[in-house]
Amino acid sequence: MMEETKDFIDAVVSVRRVTKVTKGGKQFSFSVFVISGDGKGRVGIALGKSREVSAAIAKATVRARKNMFDVAVRGTTLPYLVKGHHGANRVILCPAYKGTGLIAGGAIRAVMKAAGIQDVLAKSIGPSGCGINLVKATLNALAKGRTASRIAQLRGKTIEQVVKGSHGIQSA
Repeated sequence: MMEETKDFIDAVVSVRRVTKVTKGGKQFSFSVFVISGDGKGRVGIALGKSREVSAAIAKATVRARKNMFDVAVRGTTLPYLVKGHHGANRVILCPAYKGTGLIAGGAIRAVMKAAGIQDVLAKSIGPSGCGINLVKATLNALAKGRTASRIAQLRGKTIEQVVKGSHGIQSA
């Protein structure tokens, strides 16, 4: 379920009914996992819990928007191949040419759409199809990506020096 409000793209990954057993009986509530992004390289995740599904989604959406972080994006794809993991799940994200589209499964696709990445090849490797763990593995991979300006800043060089150095061209 994807919805767009005020420049944000939200996706509900999972809705779980949880039960707390007390002396007085069973108390039902809902746990909702949400991805939120601005479609311009920022994405966040959060878990919301409440007695009603709509209230849990609202809580999770607000928290996800507060917990957003920047993702390295080059055009409509990633700058380079990145790998991430969470638990037993592994994710490989490969940059793709413009027009390729999102070649990714459900949970990974939702993260990419929220971040505004349109062309990527993704592969999930692992025993679990759990959406939450796949999302966390994907965010782990995206957090490893760095832009050319950030790499230049870390190395104390200009962007031109970093980009020229990566193509094997050296200036005299």
